[in-house]
Amino acid sequence: FTPDDKLDENGLARTVEFALGAGVNGVVYPGFASEAEELSRHERRRGLEIVAGNALSETRVVAGVSAPTAEEAIDLSLHARSLGVHNLMIQPSAAIGRETNALLNFLRQIVVEIPDCRLILQNAPSPRGLDLSAAEACRIVTEIPQFAYVKEESLPSGPAISYLLENGPPSLWGIIGGGGARYIVDEYRRGACGAMPALEMADLHVALDNAWHEGRREEAASIYVKTLPLLTLQAVYRMRLTKRVLMRRGILGNDHVRAALPVLDEFAVEDIDANLARLEIASSTASATVAAR
Repeated sequence: FTPDDKLDENGLARTVEFALGAGVNGVVYPGFASEAEELSRHERRRGLEIVAGNALSETRVVAGVSAPTAEEAIDLSLHARSLGVHNLMIQPSAAIGRETNALLNFLRQIVVEIPDCRLILQNAPSPRGLDLSAAEACRIVTEIPQFAYVKEESLPSGPAISYLLENGPPSLWGIIGGGGARYIVDEYRRGACGAMPALEMADLHVALDNAWHEGRREEAASIYVKTLPLLTLQAVYRMRLTKRVLMRRGILGNDHVRAALPVLDEFAVEDIDANLARLEIASSTASATVAAR
């Protein structure tokens, strides 16, 4: 957002540029590492237009279409499809409750309107998510085969990933890790096909992913260990931490948030800056990378 609380269109475009420059395989908008609940429907639609306009020709774009009602989720899905985005991520509305049949009915209302889209079922922990059991998530993707992936973020995510890979239907293409990549090595060991963290360290996560899939497991583990202090802070300060890091890296002009999040005091800011120095991702390097594109 801008300091006067408007949608920062230029800043959003720069974050996409940073992610593409880091070598990501795809970008998601909006996900849980965002303030989706603080956006109006118009702002969500406009934000996706910016992301798709800057990324769609170069990489996969996934639209987050989770919403309190099926009507709103359908509206967001149809808008995404009109932009050429056919990969959609949905978390069942918490307003529906945990009863599986009710969740299935809710999701079927959406799926019938977008038969040509590929879907990702997002399973996030409470209070923002429903914290579905692995068996419940497995039933949903079995009965609605349009769900090609599960983004598994329950805690612990590892056993759920193992269960889904062992018991999921043939229509399930893979499991994607979440949780800010705080558990990415365990998730990859169990067979997760990718991860969707926030993007303040996209370049490091790409390096980790490349090292892992090229068989350089110790290098991947080393990168992982280096990222953990910042990811621990991100678990507490959430988008405020992400925006602070992106600001320090020269990508955002401010770290203004709308969500009610803990404030970064001087000690927390010093901790963040010290970790950035250890990771050698200070603003001068990142700014040069963005400018070079």
